[in-house]
Amino acid sequence: MKLALFGATGHIGHAILDEALARGHEVVAIVRDPARLDRRHEHLHVSRGDVAQPSSWLDAVRDAGAALASLSGRRDGDADSIARNAGVLLEQLPKAGVRRLLWVGGAGSLEAAPGVRVMDDPAFPAEWKPEAQAQGRALDLFRAERALDWTYVSPAALLEDGERSGRYRLGGDQLLVDGEGRSRISVADFAVAVLDQIERDDAGRRRVTAAY
Repeated sequence: MKLALFGATGHIGHAILDEALARGHEVVAIVRDPARLDRRHEHLHVSRGDVAQPSSWLDAVRDAGAALASLSGRRDGDADSIARNAGVLLEQLPKAGVRRLLWVGGAGSLEAAPGVRVMDDPAFPAEWKPEAQAQGRALDLFRAERALDWTYVSPAALLEDGERSGRYRLGGDQLLVDGEGRSRISVADFAVAVLDQIERDDAGRRRVTAAY
């Protein structure tokens, strides 16, 4: 399948890229600075583009089977760009014939208890809150979308480097914890969950979460 990937130079995006290529997909990576992506592969096509400027990437992603986006505002210090970019993709992808979008969201908007989000906990780090809130606004945009088929994938509360085991559990809007009360997953296994969602295509227009 031809996949358009936004955010391939990020930590999670790079893992998604590696997983997609390992599965034999053709990937068009849209990046602002191609020099930051040192991966080379016969099925990888790198195209310079900025999500905020659709004219820079619409032709490159045309007729892709699906688009994936793993975006943050940390590099530019602009958390608000998360929701803005979500809106741009939702509006512009159909113009390129792309009808499906998988968005890598955050864990902050997951429910830790009924009606209580993870980011509402007083112990939630203040420096993470702007991005968590922006991801929450992006989720609101997705839930209001009616034209594009979307899936919003949230990771566990702790997303860390580690081995690729190929195992994980899927949930919905609630934070997933293991038998010891921990919510965690490796970046590599989160990428497995993301690609599984693309290939299964059974989580349209809803949020899912992946954790051990």
